[in-house]
Amino acid sequence: MARRIAAGAAYGGGSIGLLGAAAVGVLLAEVQLAKRQVGGGVAPVPPSADGRYGVAFTGPAEPLRLGLLGDSTAAGQGVRRAGQTPGALLASGLAAVSERPVDLRNVALPGARSDDLERQVSLLLADPARTPDVCVIMIGANDVTHRMPATQSVRCLTTAVRRLRTAGAEVVVGTCPDLGTIEPVYQPLRWLARRVSRQLAAAQTIGAVEQGGRTVSLGDLLGPEFEANPRELFGPDNYHPSAEGYATASMAVLPTLCAVLGLWPETDRLDGARREDMLPVAKAASQAAKEAGTEVTGARAPWALLKHRRRRRLPAATEPHPHPHPEPGGSSRMEHRPGTGADGSQARGAAGRAGVRRNEPTD
Repeated sequence: MARRIAAGAAYGGGSIGLLGAAAVGVLLAEVQLAKRQVGGGVAPVPPSADGRYGVAFTGPAEPLRLGLLGDSTAAGQGVRRAGQTPGALLASGLAAVSERPVDLRNVALPGARSDDLERQVSLLLADPARTPDVCVIMIGANDVTHRMPATQSVRCLTTAVRRLRTAGAEVVVGTCPDLGTIEPVYQPLRWLARRVSRQLAAAQTIGAVEQGGRTVSLGDLLGPEFEANPRELFGPDNYHPSAEGYATASMAVLPTLCAVLGLWPETDRLDGARREDMLPVAKAASQAAKEAGTEVTGARAPWALLKHRRRRRLPAATEPHPHPHPEPGGSSRMEHRPGTGADGSQARGAAGRAGVRRNEPTD
């Protein structure tokens, strides 16, 4: 199904139906019930985390430029402090591993679907002198909840990845999360949400990899933690992740973000014990959609590498703290400097240990 969706996106195919008409009535009733419960709380407006991170590493090397695109998950909706957003966590981790400052620009928009990526990419590429070195895209959940045709969703994503790659930026895509982990969603809608989410994630992987990007499956990454402690992993609206949830997702993406920039050695040797393999891209995408934290990167067509990079959770004490940093002309922006506790050696150590081969938690 993922291969058909990706092919439809590439060749202008229409929507691919996933349901029989007999199920529509039941599902519509479940949707209305879920809508009454999901979002019952109030999610705060995501704080702006744009600015420079890791200023203690300032030296002769130019700062790395990191761009974030996508929906509310990429924007960090659900938390109140800039240091708790995925952008801040990724920028801080990237600065610690590279030992270079990182300039973050986040153009993600809460509620965005994949058709908003064209606008977001245009914002990032408007100034050729500020083209990002690497971009992270996190999108797909709103495509599912708003029933955007999967072929259209994947077409928009692949176009965005192609534009960014053509401009010279590396691209990492965090694929559609598993909406079946949301607490107020009941059967059979939970089963459907999981099925459609995984199919879209697999199709996103095929499209992104074929355009030269890498993907990390977010999938049910929060599933086990959510079942054990839902109030801690999801925010006050029962839909968006909490600070701990965002840290979990960010630490899954960080190893691939560093690898794509060559910040630690990569080897063509695959570890069978970690279920790493070289597979046809469609099969690799399907496998990745089933296992959160799995990276898929293109090899020689039509093959792709299925990797499982090691990661560690971000300690609670490593949240980056913003500091005002005056810019020429008197304006100011938020500056995030490694130091003691929140962004210092602890953050550097956590990020430095974040990944070798498998994007899985190790304690």
